[in-house]
Amino acid sequence: MNTEIEHKYLVTDSSYLQGYSRKTYFRQGYLTTHPTCVVRVRIANDKAYLTIKGLNKGATRAEYEWEIETDKAQSMLNNLCTTPIIEKTRYIYPYKGHTWEIDCFAGDNNGLVIAEIELDNENEPYECPPFIGKNVTGVERYYNSSLAQHPYSLWSAEEKQQK
Repeated sequence: MNTEIEHKYLVTDSSYLQGYSRKTYFRQGYLTTHPTCVVRVRIANDKAYLTIKGLNKGATRAEYEWEIETDKAQSMLNNLCTTPIIEKTRYIYPYKGHTWEIDCFAGDNNGLVIAEIELDNENEPYECPPFIGKNVTGVERYYNSSLAQHPYSLWSAEEKQQK
C-alpha cells in the first residue's frame, strides 16, 4: 500500500510566482466520491492517471495511482465524471528542503489557491514559506473531490470567510 502524508494550507498572496521551479496544468474529475474512497482521473499536461485514495486519517491516507492512456482519460472526463471538472495550474515551489505544490484553481473554482506539502512521516519538521496562511488539512470542503461537487464559486460568503 502506498501512503500519502500531506498538509494543506490557504495561500495569502502571489509571491510564490517569483520562486516556482515549474508549473503544470491539470484537468481532473471524479468517478466516485464515496466517503471512504475516491476515484479520480487526471490529465497533467500530456500524461494521464487513474488514482484511488482512501479515507483520511489526519494527514495520512492510502493512495494508488496508475498511468493510463490520455485519450481514455479524456473520454472518462467527458462521459463519466461528475461536473464541474477541476481545472488548476500547479506551481512547484522548493523551500528549505521541501517541495510545495501551489494549486491555483480556474473555472468554477477560480479564486481559490491552496498549497500542499507531502511528507515522509507525520512528525517530519518543515518550515512554511511566507505566503502560507491557515492550515486547512482535513477540512473536507477544500478537498478536490469536494470542490467537484460544491465548487468555490457556489460557496456562501460565510463559507469563504470561515477558511
